[in-house]
Amino acid sequence: MIINNRAYARAGVFGNPSDGYFGKVIAISVKNFYAEVTLRESRDLRIEEKKQDLNVYRNIHDLVNKINLYGYYGGVRLIRATIKKFHDYCMSQDIRLEDKNFTIQYDSNIPRQLGLGGSSAIITAAIRSLMEYYEVKIPIKMLPSIVLDVELKELGINAGFMDRVIQVYEGCIYMDLDSEIIREKGHGIYERLDTKLIPELYLAYKPELGKVSGHVLDDIRAGYEKGDRLVINTLKRIAEIAEIGKKALLHGNIDELHDLMNENFDLRSKIMKINDSNLEMIQTARRCGASAKFAGSGGSIIGMYKDDDMFSRLASELEKIQAKVFKPVID
Repeated sequence: MIINNRAYARAGVFGNPSDGYFGKVIAISVKNFYAEVTLRESRDLRIEEKKQDLNVYRNIHDLVNKINLYGYYGGVRLIRATIKKFHDYCMSQDIRLEDKNFTIQYDSNIPRQLGLGGSSAIITAAIRSLMEYYEVKIPIKMLPSIVLDVELKELGINAGFMDRVIQVYEGCIYMDLDSEIIREKGHGIYERLDTKLIPELYLAYKPELGKVSGHVLDDIRAGYEKGDRLVINTLKRIAEIAEIGKKALLHGNIDELHDLMNENFDLRSKIMKINDSNLEMIQTARRCGASAKFAGSGGSIIGMYKDDDMFSRLASELEKIQAKVFKPVID
């Protein structure tokens, strides 16, 4: 038996990073890129390593380059933590796992450490494969919370709900992550939005900006936990933008959507350090007449454009600063 499962890249359209602070978010799946996990029965339980997981390098420069691209850890720790969390969940639910082993491997073409949800995609694809292999059903509303716990509790990575919810549900999802609701039910309120309502969007990223996204958000986390009023009030307004954005989507208010995307980034820049290369992408896109905000934690941007002529200008100008530009495939 060979089992294959995919989970796709994602982009935050409105509200991020309030998803890490019980806010509200609208996100889309980006099917241009995906992580894939393959699982097959075997005598021993084996996690197969990818090239980036191997501790063999051509020289010291190769070692440093790989750390800059992948961080200090590859995908194996994500797979290992997912297996443990899946086991723990099953034990907590009195689900007996059949005594059989497997070999599991992953692959991913999601650009690494660029705010497109690469790590959570590997985890989501892995847990789907484990569910299928052991014939375990986990309610879809609970699955994002379990995926989040893999990073947050098992690995200590600063993360929020957005990636996990959209990668489980796919399409376009509005999320209300009110703390009382999550505390009571174990999940937020997830509402599917018609993807036909979504205006013309572009995505762009700079490969050079790869970084460990959890650490990028550390300043916001520190301010939030200290009770910094600027941080707390700014995150509250960013969450409101997602709520207003949902209404604007439903009513087709394109100009309002454009302004809300820009406001989302402008607010974020008040509580998060934005490096020059990220800011250059934002400013370049806006000079072309498009809106622009971070798709995730940085390294990639998303925005609206008016027509094909504007997209051509966007592609031309962003490519001049070594950014790759594409139209997201949502369905």
